[in-house]
Amino acid sequence: MKTEQFLRHHGIKGNPFSEEDAQTDTVFKRRCMDTIHHPAWNKFFGSPADPSTALVFGEKGSGKTALRLQAMSEIEAYNQANPGERVFVISYDDFNPYLDHYRQAVRAGDTGEVLKRWQLQDHMDAILSLGVTQLVDLLTSEKIDLATLGLDQRRDLLLLAALYDASTGEPIEKRWSRLRRRSGFRPLWSRRDLQIGFGTTLVVLLLLYLFPTLRETRILPWLLVPILVGWLYWGWRLLRADWYARDIRKGLKVLNRDGSALRWELLWFKPGELGGQPLPTAARRAEERYELLRKFQGVLSTLGYAGIIVLIDRVDEPQQIEGDPRKMRALIWPLLDNKFLRHPGIGVKLLLPIELAYYLEKEDKEFYDRARPDKLNMIKPLRWTGPSLYDLASDRLKACAVAPSANGEAGGHAPGIDPDDASSGPRLREMVEESVSDDSLKDALGNLRTPRHLFKFLHRLIEEHCHRHTEDQPKWAVDSDTFRTTFQAYMRDLDAFDRGYGHG
Repeated sequence: MKTEQFLRHHGIKGNPFSEEDAQTDTVFKRRCMDTIHHPAWNKFFGSPADPSTALVFGEKGSGKTALRLQAMSEIEAYNQANPGERVFVISYDDFNPYLDHYRQAVRAGDTGEVLKRWQLQDHMDAILSLGVTQLVDLLTSEKIDLATLGLDQRRDLLLLAALYDASTGEPIEKRWSRLRRRSGFRPLWSRRDLQIGFGTTLVVLLLLYLFPTLRETRILPWLLVPILVGWLYWGWRLLRADWYARDIRKGLKVLNRDGSALRWELLWFKPGELGGQPLPTAARRAEERYELLRKFQGVLSTLGYAGIIVLIDRVDEPQQIEGDPRKMRALIWPLLDNKFLRHPGIGVKLLLPIELAYYLEKEDKEFYDRARPDKLNMIKPLRWTGPSLYDLASDRLKACAVAPSANGEAGGHAPGIDPDDASSGPRLREMVEESVSDDSLKDALGNLRTPRHLFKFLHRLIEEHCHRHTEDQPKWAVDSDTFRTTFQAYMRDLDAFDRGYGHG
């Protein structure tokens, strides 16, 4: 018999268990995002009105990416309901470009050497780059009135954009210039260095026009002296901006800044403004990053964002990490700093592989005093029990339920299915014979540990059942023998996978 025939008999359209990754799981994204949550969801998410930090350790397939996607969905709904107190979301889940730029900057061939030099300020630079780029995208694509920003905040916005905007959609210089014009910050004619340079040049040209005798060969070279003196201030500013640009490029090791564009953008700020501003220079200190972070928060606050949530995920996927727990530890441990994780107005949600929990337990008192994991809403591990996995499977079945048509066949999606009502819609219990008791069924699911393995097993179980029966003589419930043999085979595969991963 066909799998579709079996599922349709139970009122299900499509296979609820065919996807294994939340990132590409259409059933989860379209029908389960707002209704199915892990039991520890409230501890992880907290309240958007008061962003908090959470530290989650979970094995592969336990639902870390699902938590991230659900957090983004919940915050989007919260922002629509609270336009004056929105939350700005930064997804920090692709480390490859930052690690690649850092490796080039430190000129290290070995990944271990790269990660040994990686510091908290490098993470802060990456997060600021993601946030500033996202904000500039928003400001340049939507008609947002920047007049609400004070002059100092417009300066801060442009300084942050000059330092951290990493858009690749168009030249950074063109993008920055458009943002400057929209903000009304310092028109071209107001720049003192250009006023002096063009002023002296125009005066000399005017004198040559009014007094033709000055064009004599002996006098003309002397008229170049005031022009050079007039442009001397501009030359000094150009050299100063170039010095700043070089120093900043050395400090921003995780970004590949265009030196000429950065130099041109820095020329728009007065010398006194740059001299008193925190800049991410080669001094490699975190204090400047905290000041820049506060400036970013100030701009966001005026634009209607009361808080920031940073979602950190997929730390085992970068090419240079290669799933190695020791490399993951070297990358993530600088982030575990209580001053940063409990910075006012920011909630950092760290979704980490379970392997890092082992290293956390082995740390000394000095690390615990710096990280204070006891204050970070730690979930270790992201655990699923047999009953919770049973409920998850039933919820997905309900999400794919279809209403019966007039002729008794399944029609469109059932509008009356209530995810919170255990008696409505198809259930996993109905798909397995009573010879497999409730306790045995839930115990078996509990041994699968994660939603990913649950989906893989149920997908294999349904296929195996359908292979054992024909369309002419269908059977609508999985018998105990099929359940037992399929479960044992899957557990052998799972055990082999775990042992192989441990050696890796």
